[in-house]
Amino acid sequence: MRIDCLQYANWSEKIFRQMREGGLDAVQVTIAYHENFRETVLNLEKWNRWFEKYPDLIMKGLSAADVDKAHESGRTAVFFGFQNPSPIEDDIGLVEILHTLGARFMQLSYNNQSLLATGCYEAEDPGITRMGKQVIREMNRVGLVADMSHSADRSTIEAAELSSRPVVITHANPFEWAPALRNKKDAVIRAVTENGGMLGFSIYPHHLKDKSGCTLASFCEMVAETAKRYGAEHFGIGSDLCQDQPDSVVEWMRMGRWSKEVDYGEGSAAKPGFPPMPEWFRDNRDFGNIETGLRRAGLNEAEVGGIMGGNWHRFFAENFGPTGG
Repeated sequence: MRIDCLQYANWSEKIFRQMREGGLDAVQVTIAYHENFRETVLNLEKWNRWFEKYPDLIMKGLSAADVDKAHESGRTAVFFGFQNPSPIEDDIGLVEILHTLGARFMQLSYNNQSLLATGCYEAEDPGITRMGKQVIREMNRVGLVADMSHSADRSTIEAAELSSRPVVITHANPFEWAPALRNKKDAVIRAVTENGGMLGFSIYPHHLKDKSGCTLASFCEMVAETAKRYGAEHFGIGSDLCQDQPDSVVEWMRMGRWSKEVDYGEGSAAKPGFPPMPEWFRDNRDFGNIETGLRRAGLNEAEVGGIMGGNWHRFFAENFGPTGG
């Protein structure tokens, strides 16, 4: 089973077919960066049209059972997530509404301070806000998973401790391997994993050691070492693949409507536009390279199977439904 817990591609029939060629059983797709509720609903409508047009390639994912169904029928189950809490605006009631519409992940912040938590580019991190504590409780109740991928350290640790259900980091890597602001320090990974959460290893070049020049061996050795340190059952893939997106999309991701200035996002060395992906992971057809690399790095078959998708499948089964459901 293969599951990728974060992509933001410029979706097309070509990419849907490449997902099938790569044996991808499920993928979490970002349907909101800075969109408000109504704009997010429009993105949901767009996906409904794709499900209608390509029923032999993709299907809507709501539960772990849908991953099984997709696997058995040769399709990819598509799960929805937000990289910002902007779709709930300032209305806690929209948490349940959006879960009902199909959302399964929501980041509590995206780089900047939000109404819920602090983003990783802020100079100060006061932690989870008053509204954030209430929203986490509501997310726990309905089965909307809190994602801390772009959140600051204290906010992430507090979220893991406050949440009655596990929180996740869907796409990042250990900071000590690649010291990018978006990567996670030991205390952060430990807080998330010790509370039952998961981290998806990112293949986005800004999160990699040696950026686009990162080797498959280096990446897989990092995965093996991280799995050994914190427990292989807490890890999966969250590639952060942004395939076929025009460079102008980076401006929307990083700047939204909050700034009139250019914000490159990943530090002063970052440049506008998308960096080239490493040669061993160009698109969805390359998941087999990762699987082979993990074996070469010394992981056993159970560990490889878990990281490639089994761990996310278990997490989906345990956390997408309402409390007690």
